[in-house]
Amino acid sequence: MKVTIHPKFRAATNAAVAAAYPADPERESILDALEAWVRQRPGLAWSTYSTSDYNASRRAFMGDKKKIEQHGRDARVMLAAIRWRRSIGSADLREALRSAYSSRLLWSGGRLDYRTGQYWPTEYRAAACAVLASALWYHWRASAPKDSGADWIRAKARAELGRGLVGRWFR
Repeated sequence: MKVTIHPKFRAATNAAVAAAYPADPERESILDALEAWVRQRPGLAWSTYSTSDYNASRRAFMGDKKKIEQHGRDARVMLAAIRWRRSIGSADLREALRSAYSSRLLWSGGRLDYRTGQYWPTEYRAAACAVLASALWYHWRASAPKDSGADWIRAKARAELGRGLVGRWFR
């Protein structure tokens, strides 16, 4: 059964959302920058992994490659979850950038800056995932029932984002 919303009600809903959450261009700039950040290629170098044992080198290389790809998928799911939540504003995203991943990923007036820890290709998407998970965590914590704790937030995240993603980023 297909459910359709009458255009009159859709317009009223859109107007109510627009009134409750006015346009926030900085929010859109931050989310666009995070999306571009996640989309960039990792730049893995085979020479970093190459040793005399080809099989061990290949396992290490492919292990990092798969992890980087998983971080990219996770980041895209969390970006989509944040984009449709107009209640997560630019101030919330700036706070998440400041507090997550040891403040290595920072918003500096129109662009993202990153301070590398160990090996950039394996951590740049993880930094974005940590920031996005932090923004979602703060959002759900603010709307949580009074006596609920982290388990309630994880259950909420699990229902929306999936068990695997929550296990990786909402510990």
